[in-house]
Formats: sequence, C-alpha cells, structure tokens
Amino acid sequence: MSGRLKNPSFFPPVETALAEPNGLLAMGGDLSVERLLDAYRHGIFPWFNAGEPILWWSPDPRMVLVPGEVRVTRSLARRMRNAGFELRVDTAFAAVMRACAEPREGAGGTWISPAMVVAYTRLFEAGYAHSVETWRDGRLVGGLYGVAIGRMFYGESMFSREPDASKVALVRLAWQLQRWEFGLIDCQMETAHLASLGARAIPRAAFTAQLEELVNLPHHPGPWRFDASD
Repeated sequence: MSGRLKNPSFFPPVETALAEPNGLLAMGGDLSVERLLDAYRHGIFPWFNAGEPILWWSPDPRMVLVPGEVRVTRSLARRMRNAGFELRVDTAFAAVMRACAEPREGAGGTWISPAMVVAYTRLFEAGYAHSVETWRDGRLVGGLYGVAIGRMFYGESMFSREPDASKVALVRLAWQLQRWEFGLIDCQMETAHLASLGARAIPRAAFTAQLEELVNLPHHPGPWRFDASD
C-alpha cells in the first residue's frame, strides 16, 4: 500500500487496495476534516474498531444507489403515508450518529466510536455531513447520516427503532437528491436491505470515474432544508 494519487492526497491510489480484506487501502493518520474530505473525494472511507489504528477502505465492487432509481414497494409507500412519520434534515445530527452506534441484535460492537462522532460532527459544522431523521410523536425513531461533496452523497450508517423508519429516511433523501441533481448515493458495502431499495454493486473503477466528475460539481452546503414533501 504505497504511492500517491495524481492530485496531492493523503492516500495512495485506490487501485492499490488489498483484495483480502476487500478494499483495505491504508492505516493510520487522523480524522481531521481535511483528511476526511480528501478521503471521500477519492472514494475512501474510514472503518475501524475503537482502540485500533484508523483503517481506510475502498472496496471493489462498490454498492451504489442512483437517486432516481430508488425502489418504493407498495407496503413501504403505505408506511410513508400512514405511519405518522415526520421527516427532518440536519436537526439532530449527533443524536442520529449516537443512535447508529447503539448495539444491534445479532451484531458485535460498534465502529462508531466517540472519536468518530466528534470527527463527523465537525464535518457537519463545516457543512459537509448531514442527517436525515424520521420522527414520530416527537421521538426520533429512525434515520441515517452521511457526507456530501459536490453532487455526491456518501451514506455512512442507518438505524431504525420502528419498522421501515430508516428506509423512509433513505427514500426521502433520494427524492431530494434527485431534485438537486446528485448523481450517486454511495452505500459502501452490499447488503440485501439496500438492494431491496434499488442499490446495486458496480466495479470500483466505474465508481471512481463517476466520482471524479460529481465531486467537482458545485457544492450544496449545509445545513440542508428539504423541499416540501410529496
């Protein structure tokens, strides 16, 4: 894992990432705003357990969702209409991160450490990180957070305290990003949950080629405010 990108970067070229474990590119560094933005611009993200060195990843293939291709089943559409959900954006960023870090049934410890919450809150304050929140009766019941650069959104994590609450947040985000002419939502790793919403895996080379264009389009800084719901 050595070498550098053509443009000055903290990281080696993503093509030098390991095949096993899939996408491991580099180790060390810090979680400064500057380094995180450089990572995302090149299709790299941090993922590591608390107490371990920072690990940086760029897997191949890459799971992505085109905003205009989000899939809404009839049952999900009914939930969106009838469950009494209220969708908000950028009103409870740290709370969403902490909820994403909560233990989940059948899963081990979380990779969203207090240091990660601090780092991404700095990104939020700088206008690059965002939360989409599902509320019901004044309670935060689901949501997601991620990073936006140019016309590219990088999804980081989701949580649900009620059925479909995170799916509703992702669908609402996709609709808005389509209106703002965002090209992709990065979903990082392939899961059945994301595939059910229309996400698909593409080769890393195709992902980074689109990324190079999208991150250089005009940035839409936060805090975001969504258009009126459909």
